[in-house]
Amino acid sequence: MKIWCSFIAFVFLFLAVSCKGDKKEENQKKEKAVVPELRLTIDTTAIASFYETYPKLKNFEEQVKSLYKKKNASQLWLDNKGVVEFGNTLFNKYKGLENEGLKANFPYKEINAVFEGNADNKLSKVNTDLMITNLYFYYAEKVYRGFDEKTSISLEWLLPRKKLNYQVFSDSIFEKSTINDDKKSKMFSQYYKLRDALKRYREIEKNGGWKTIEIDDTYKSLKLGDSSPIVSQIRERLFITRDIKEDNKSAVCDSTLIKGLKSYELHHGFAPKNTILPEHITDLNIPVSDRIKTIIVNMERCRWIDPKLEKGQQYIEVNIPEFKLYLIRDRQIAFTSPVVVGKAMTKTVIFSGTMSNIVFSPYWNVPPSIIAAEIKPGMAKNKNYLAQKNLEWNNGAVRQLPGKNNSLGLVKFLFPNSSNIYLHDTPSKSLFERESRAFSHGCVRVAKPRELAIEILKEDPKWTEARIDKAMHAKKESWYTIKKKFPVYIGYFTAWVDREGNLNFYKDIYQRDESLLKLLTEE
Repeated sequence: MKIWCSFIAFVFLFLAVSCKGDKKEENQKKEKAVVPELRLTIDTTAIASFYETYPKLKNFEEQVKSLYKKKNASQLWLDNKGVVEFGNTLFNKYKGLENEGLKANFPYKEINAVFEGNADNKLSKVNTDLMITNLYFYYAEKVYRGFDEKTSISLEWLLPRKKLNYQVFSDSIFEKSTINDDKKSKMFSQYYKLRDALKRYREIEKNGGWKTIEIDDTYKSLKLGDSSPIVSQIRERLFITRDIKEDNKSAVCDSTLIKGLKSYELHHGFAPKNTILPEHITDLNIPVSDRIKTIIVNMERCRWIDPKLEKGQQYIEVNIPEFKLYLIRDRQIAFTSPVVVGKAMTKTVIFSGTMSNIVFSPYWNVPPSIIAAEIKPGMAKNKNYLAQKNLEWNNGAVRQLPGKNNSLGLVKFLFPNSSNIYLHDTPSKSLFERESRAFSHGCVRVAKPRELAIEILKEDPKWTEARIDKAMHAKKESWYTIKKKFPVYIGYFTAWVDREGNLNFYKDIYQRDESLLKLLTEE
């Protein structure tokens, strides 16, 4: 009897569980039936219609067509529940464009309704998906490409531009990775460093920035041991930008303050001094808002640089406002030298080339513009002008003979280009002691040309230091063809984060920042 009862109980339990399972399966089927999978058709006709309504986005049309063709004319951003998670990530990135030094100014406000309130979204599902896709390409263009090449050329930027590969961006939509830059590999590395600096300086601005240091016309300098209320103001200012680690409020100019000033000088283009001069106060008083603008401008310049550039095995870079040359080998700084660059009227061009030759004991072939502006007037006043300047006529042109007084010095480094710009030595060594070194007719004068030649020829055992010295002082021109070519990049950055993580600011010697900033703020 007990066995029979147990059997009946088991049967009822089995039936109950089975019924429950059937009911659950039935409910799941009903749910699937109630909420079918969203399937939209977004073909060329729908896309063409979209751009008739929203013509300000038309420059993305070809990329958008290609993308939906890959997806078999199906939606990218929507499912049964609405916008997919990656779409919301994209919108949050767009709303945070100020973190990239940009304004959030998508041409159509309808995009906000898509994400901030579905009830206010008057777009059809097809146009909603298309609007998000256009936001995607808008974001990619603004953050990863920046202004187009025509604009950068109008700003006299002739370095090779990074090509924005929309094919790669299209493919990465499906991987949902394009707007996530955790690996920081999509951009020139300096971009990310400046972005971090922008965040820090905006925090400083949010906290009130820094106060203006008050001085009058009688102020001349402060040195170690001096006492003044101005000292405590300077101390507070240097503490805000981390040039000193602690603000002890002291009004005495102590060794900590002088050390902090030297740090500031090092990162703001000043020659080291042991006194605090009016020019330092003027620079310290530049508002944090202006420093932020400088960072933003240089972030835009970084958008134009191909990140592959810094992966080269060896290359030379010159930063014009810094008055500095660097030779990079295996991603490390192998050599550096102060340089003199072009005057405001004869600016050094922002461009790149490939160094092909080193010329020892060079002639200087005087440009026609200098012959007309300087040499002919000199000859008219002094019949011995050419001889006194060590010049001679050469096939209807003028050239200066090799030697220590030659305007190119004892060696020059050639990388063929239409602007006839090159690196060279100079007899005017005293110019390298100045803070601002914009004195040339456009070429770049190198403070340590001998050392640069040694560094470039290091891999050629035939060219010993003794042979290089002999060639430089031979007073007879000789050419050496470089076996392993050196790319040369001449750039223009007024804000730069160095390899130690220090933010550096340089004077805008050619007044290029303002025009670029105007374009950025008008966007």
